[in-house]
Amino acid sequence: MVISMVVIMAAVLAWVAMVPRVREISQPAVDVTSVAQYVRQETGWAISWPRLPAGWKATNARFDSAAGAVHAWHVGYLSPDGQYLSIDQAEKATATDNWISQRTSNGQSEGTLSAAGRTWRKLRSRAILQRSLVSTGPGAHGLTTVLSGTAPYPQLAQFAQTLKPVPAN
Repeated sequence: MVISMVVIMAAVLAWVAMVPRVREISQPAVDVTSVAQYVRQETGWAISWPRLPAGWKATNARFDSAAGAVHAWHVGYLSPDGQYLSIDQAEKATATDNWISQRTSNGQSEGTLSAAGRTWRKLRSRAILQRSLVSTGPGAHGLTTVLSGTAPYPQLAQFAQTLKPVPAN
């Protein structure tokens, strides 16, 4: 009986050793350009997107337009050093304090900084590792922009520097 158990265990271990293992899950490329152009065309908003150097990977892009919700443009990236950074934009008339709080994971104020010719409010979440920069554009139809991620504030400020307007078609 002991010998048969040893033989069975050896067979199971040999079989497990032969089964291939996934080392990395490859995610399909995210088409940020088409989502950005769609949002620009549908809303008329002067949205921005980052023009990033090689090595950055877009992880998601969407336009949240559910009835009763704040309509918002979102795109997320992984930096070459593995930090997650995202941009969310909504019309300032609809970007409520609650919406900003959700995007910043209830971030608490840590002052301000200047980047890309704008003043940004710095917010840090106490619940998770997340820092955010929040800025509201000028004019009645300005956009509230929230930059968030696991990156430190200097990297978020550099991310802000890369923001360029999405061209109108």
